[in-house]
Amino acid sequence: MSTAEPINYADLDASVRRLRLGVEASELHGSLSGFLAGGGTLGKQSPIEVLQLEGEGVAPAAADSALLRELARQAESELADSDLSFEPLLPADDRPLTERAEALVDWCRGFLGGFGLAGAPAHEQLSDEAREILRDFAAIAASAFDFGDESEDEDALIEVHEFVRMGAMLLFAECRSARQPPGSTLH
Repeated sequence: MSTAEPINYADLDASVRRLRLGVEASELHGSLSGFLAGGGTLGKQSPIEVLQLEGEGVAPAAADSALLRELARQAESELADSDLSFEPLLPADDRPLTERAEALVDWCRGFLGGFGLAGAPAHEQLSDEAREILRDFAAIAASAFDFGDESEDEDALIEVHEFVRMGAMLLFAECRSARQPPGSTLH
């Protein structure tokens, strides 16, 4: 495990802006998380290549390339963590509720796209629960929020965030177990 500080939303957002990727930082993290959860691997490709993002002709600086590779390593490590440490990268809790809610929508949109890019045959064997999670992620990704009572809205966002966090880890675990070669488990 890396001893580097975990990549935070602000660092990723700054990198995404420098690279002019045309996506929000939360959507990029969602795309990468979905790709990894769906069984995708980076190999020697950069996350930008794998996720088919184009930076308006801006070649990534070494620091941005390193940040994105570390982001991929961090996401995969957290998705696989038995201590359930995975967190979607979203704006800090002190940011406005609307900004955080929209970022969660973007994250889910990205996750679905990345999951689809992984293209694993294991997707056909997903459990009913996993398929339901993907449908719920699609509903969140298509959401437009109507805010009313701020404390109720904050509680609702916390619940949706927790559902998304746990759903991503469940999908990762299910697709990973489907990828294991036959005979790798005891009968």
